[in-house]
Amino acid sequence: MIQAWNIRSRAHLCSLSGRAFSEGEPFYTAIYFDPETSGYLRRDVSLDAWEQELSERKPIAYWKTAYTPHVAEERPEVTSKESAMTLLQRFIEEDEPNTENARYILALMLERKRILSPTATKETETGKMLFYENKKTGEVFIVRDPELRLDELVQVQDEVAMLLGFGGPAAEAAKALGMSFDASGKLNPGAPPEVPSEAPATATASEEPNEEKDEQESA
Repeated sequence: MIQAWNIRSRAHLCSLSGRAFSEGEPFYTAIYFDPETSGYLRRDVSLDAWEQELSERKPIAYWKTAYTPHVAEERPEVTSKESAMTLLQRFIEEDEPNTENARYILALMLERKRILSPTATKETETGKMLFYENKKTGEVFIVRDPELRLDELVQVQDEVAMLLGFGGPAAEAAKALGMSFDASGKLNPGAPPEVPSEAPATATASEEPNEEKDEQESA
């Protein structure tokens, strides 16, 4: 479990000098372990202060990015179906151990859709930590790589698809991971088939993808 970490956006000032960043200015984002809270801290540091920053502190991960003013993304209407981003944000903020696998799948989905960019990795005693950044908003996301087996990966993909709701974001997410929904709403590997309009509203895992293909052709 990632301890004491909530989604944090980029700062508008250099954390070391206090100087305001200008639009388009490159700077470093650094992540530090905080022994006082057993959690993680973020610092954004200008290039001219970076050498001093490294002499005073040792980050566990860092990367170079460019400053843009924070862009407030339009929040989707509240419905029973959540987007992959809002679901990942909620899971990270709640920080429940039983959502770690889903967080990993959601981060992969958003990476494939080029919404999140991978920035760094860090090996720890509890596993590999993956760092992602939303280039539009500057938000940083930390997820743990659960090193899922193939059978576990398919199961978690199916669970995430059901959380997102069949069709729409779920269908796009499945397609990005080489999966697809068939006419009965089951999740299959391979190229995505054409989904009829009468497809059900939920999805379940398919154990016999070849048989489901025949069902689609007869639909």
